[in-house]
Amino acid sequence: MPSEELVRGVLYLSLTVVGVPGNASVILAFLLLLYQENRLLPADAIVLHLACVNLLVVGVRCLLETLASFSLTSIFGDLGCKSVIFVYRTSRSLSIWITFLLSTYQCLSITPPGSRWASIRTLLARYLGFIFLFLWVLNICMSSASILFSFGTKNESSPTIHGINIQFCYVSFPSKLSKEANGIAQVVRDVVPMALMTLASLIILVFLYKHSQQVKGLRSSSGGGGGAEQRAAKVVVALVSLYVVLYGVDNGLWVYTLSVRETMPSSLISDLRIFFSSLYAALSPMVIIASNRKVNGRLRCIVQDKPVHEKDTSLTNM
Repeated sequence: MPSEELVRGVLYLSLTVVGVPGNASVILAFLLLLYQENRLLPADAIVLHLACVNLLVVGVRCLLETLASFSLTSIFGDLGCKSVIFVYRTSRSLSIWITFLLSTYQCLSITPPGSRWASIRTLLARYLGFIFLFLWVLNICMSSASILFSFGTKNESSPTIHGINIQFCYVSFPSKLSKEANGIAQVVRDVVPMALMTLASLIILVFLYKHSQQVKGLRSSSGGGGGAEQRAAKVVVALVSLYVVLYGVDNGLWVYTLSVRETMPSSLISDLRIFFSSLYAALSPMVIIASNRKVNGRLRCIVQDKPVHEKDTSLTNM
């Protein structure tokens, strides 16, 4: 096995080993919570949905890339490439938008009760199912180009220009215009929620700073109050910061790929893009498990085989 493929396989294997059990554990914890309490708070439902799409990112792309790198499967024919790239791009973009949804909901949760923003949060919670449906339809439509233009590397008829080399697959566009249009659409799809969630995180940080200044003199008598909401806000800011860094690198490499006139003979740039975007899907459940009391409490009970007696009604209890 060439050293390049070995390194590639080990990197994807590391993402798989961390991301699949991590996201599966978060999903299991929330399903247990749903079974015990017969409901999920809106923020919990958003985090559960985020873990599901992150599991798709890691399980479909990283796991299959690992198996292919070690020559354990030959799934990457034309149909396999179309299916894997389509599912990966759809779940990857959903991960971005659901992280934005989580940051928006958390931003609205720190607004004063009775305000206009609080009423918007109530509407968001009420129509959360429709929002999920809209995001799925939107991202499925925007990822449909991968079905039309993806081919297996063994397909000798695949064009060598206006294409993108993804090691086991090629994404071959019929013209420079179609390649650039598809690329720009993907960048806009990523940058818009990135900018909005960064703004939401800045609002959260400003609120936390002002709140800490207000309660500094009252902490000894009031105990500081709002601890659960502040913890949740800090975790959301951490997730958004992780997203902005990793997907910022991903989009920078994507813009470079679009600037190259001919298909690159090496898949190195594409591999780096997939690695950095999948790294968020692999690491985010670690942040959730470490900071969300509902999740780590139920996982501890599963490991220790003890019943859960905790009854927590805070927003996300992170």
